[in-house]
Amino acid sequence: MTRSERAHPLPDLEVDRQRLAKVPDTPQTRAPSYRLAFDDPDFLVRDELRPIRLQLELLKPEMAMAEYGIVSTVVLFGGARIPDPEHKETARTKTLADLSRYYSEAREFARLITVQSRQGDCLCDVIVTGGGPGIMEAGNRGAVDAGGVSIGLNIVLPHEQSPNRYVTPDLCFNFHYFAIRKMHFLMRASALAFFPGGFGTMDELFESLTLIQSGRMKRIPIVMFGKEFWQSVINWDALVQAGTISPQDVELFRFVETADEAMEVIANFQV
Repeated sequence: MTRSERAHPLPDLEVDRQRLAKVPDTPQTRAPSYRLAFDDPDFLVRDELRPIRLQLELLKPEMAMAEYGIVSTVVLFGGARIPDPEHKETARTKTLADLSRYYSEAREFARLITVQSRQGDCLCDVIVTGGGPGIMEAGNRGAVDAGGVSIGLNIVLPHEQSPNRYVTPDLCFNFHYFAIRKMHFLMRASALAFFPGGFGTMDELFESLTLIQSGRMKRIPIVMFGKEFWQSVINWDALVQAGTISPQDVELFRFVETADEAMEVIANFQV
């Protein structure tokens, strides 16, 4: 039974919209105060309505994914600036051009995950990315290679940002609040894959590790592609030696180089 078919004694909101369209045009009906609260964009963007907007950003993707049948996800994080190897000459630096091999690995990893994602009427381990270019594009593209769907969680940024063309349109979401977007990355996650990246990738990495380390999130497989990159930008041994993290904390993740290695780590994962 659809929402419109469910019987209830109160009028549907859309019915009221249609009724308002027939109301005489007068100074009173044109006044902002006359607008229905839920149908008043100027009202909804007021500072006092921030708690409501936070709730809406949590609910809209959550309801859409539930209705789509998505049970669990595998999340890909990585640099937006890492190019497709076929276009690595466009890279800003030689290092980025060299890292383009991880675009291929991200694409293959997403393909392999998607091949095994459908289970009956439900979708398990659906690929999720930030919806943008670089490694994110590779993840969504790999899902397309396998004939599956994938999710893109975009966010409004000061500079122009738009979804990559491989995100499944019905699963392409846009956010204003970083905090709510981060929740959606992890709420259904059964595994996390981190590829070389910048501040955004590291932000998600350390937040995920902190949630697991502190017991606020159950332990799940975390694979980090590119051991040389990660060990060059983060001195894990120094953190252990300083005592700021425990030796067992560095066991929360595994370094891998290829999609096949990552799949093996996830398949053999034990808490």
